[in-house]
Amino acid sequence: MVNQSFMWFILFWVFVLLFLMSIGGYFMFRKFMKVLPMSDGKSKLDWQNHYVEASRHLWTEESKAFLDQLVEPVPTPFRDIAKHSIAAKIGQVALESGASEVTRAHCLQGYILATPKRDYKSLISFLEKNNIDYSAYKHLLQ
Repeated sequence: MVNQSFMWFILFWVFVLLFLMSIGGYFMFRKFMKVLPMSDGKSKLDWQNHYVEASRHLWTEESKAFLDQLVEPVPTPFRDIAKHSIAAKIGQVALESGASEVTRAHCLQGYILATPKRDYKSLISFLEKNNIDYSAYKHLLQ
């Protein structure tokens, strides 16, 4: 009787550990894919770092505060990573438009472009809940 219950206990923990290791492996694989160089020789992370550094002087206190508001729904453990990738996309949008500073419009456009399509429903509900007008960028949400 004791041996059988111990066997089920061990079997339970084997499945729990396999499950947890597969989740960790999934996220490690995603990170690995971002580090691989693209056809231009730079990885996705290299481009993100480039756009963050190149647009650092364009950020105002207001745009930084708006970015903080936009990443608020992201869970705390992932917020810094999400903020960095969204800031990179916003910086790219601002640099490509030749702006002298990052505006609220750049933040909205970059935020929408940086958000995966699967998260558009929660993005729209967040924007509507906070009374943020995104009507000029509805075409990006298609």
